[in-house]
Order: sequence, then structure tokens, then C-alpha cells
Amino acid sequence: MEEKKFAIVATKGTLDWAYPPFILASTASALGYETEIFFTFYGLQLLKKDMDLKVSPLGNPGMPMPMGMDKWFPTIFTALPGMEAMMTSMMKKKMASKGVASLEELRELCQEAEVKLIACQMTVDLFDMDPTSFVDGVEFAGAARFFEFAGESDICMYI
Repeated sequence: MEEKKFAIVATKGTLDWAYPPFILASTASALGYETEIFFTFYGLQLLKKDMDLKVSPLGNPGMPMPMGMDKWFPTIFTALPGMEAMMTSMMKKKMASKGVASLEELRELCQEAEVKLIACQMTVDLFDMDPTSFVDGVEFAGAARFFEFAGESDICMYI
């Protein structure tokens, strides 16, 4: 029987959007899927050695807020200075309190599980990114290379 394939396109570079591609990829790999993540645009932040990701409640009405703030706290106030730092800190504490692995641990788990991490070469060039700022083991390729894999995958997700 041929191995199942799972392809993910990761486009977001915020703390809250960084977890899904790594959790799904590591899980799929553990279940026997050959797995690749194609990081493009802001998703490339997830490949940096130093991930300094933030979470922004602004424009994210589905984000549960502490103390029921999502019910009474006006959305416009999430743009106030310091809100992003506060929400990032709260999210990190919540993840740690629930025993969720850090992003660095999840990324490392993916690499150990032989998930291919592919950085979009066009986006790296577009944003003048330094390839040495990325973790070791990242493959640099274009969308055509990713489509070779994604076109044969059993599951393909855009995150």
C-alpha cells in the first residue's frame, strides 16, 4: 500500500496561527503520512531561528478573551498600545498551563518526524530575507516544487 501524503500551506506569522501547521504535521507524520509544509509570505516567520511571534486580538473576533471580555470589551480597544503584548503573554501562559508544547518544540518534533519544511524562495527573495536566519534543514523551493507533492497528496490544507 502506498504511503498517504499530507500537504500544508502555511501563510500566517502570528502566535495563534503558528500552532496549527506544526500540530497537524507532527500528528500526520506520527500516523504514517508523508508530510510537507510550504511556508510562504508571513508563514516564513515560523521558520526563523528566533521566533518572536505575537498574537493580535484586533480583527480576530473569534478569539476568546479572559473574564468574558469578548462579551463586553469593545473591539476598538484591542488597538490600544500594549494590548498585543498583553494578549501574547496571556496566550503563552494559557498554552503552558495546559501543557501544550512550545512552537520551537513542535517544530523540532516535525523535523525529527521527517516533515519537510519548505520555504517559498520567491517570498524569501521578495522580502529580502536572510536564509541563514532560518532553522537548519529547511528546503528552499518555489510553488511548482510544492505542487509536485501537493498534487499527489491525499489531504491538502491552507492555513
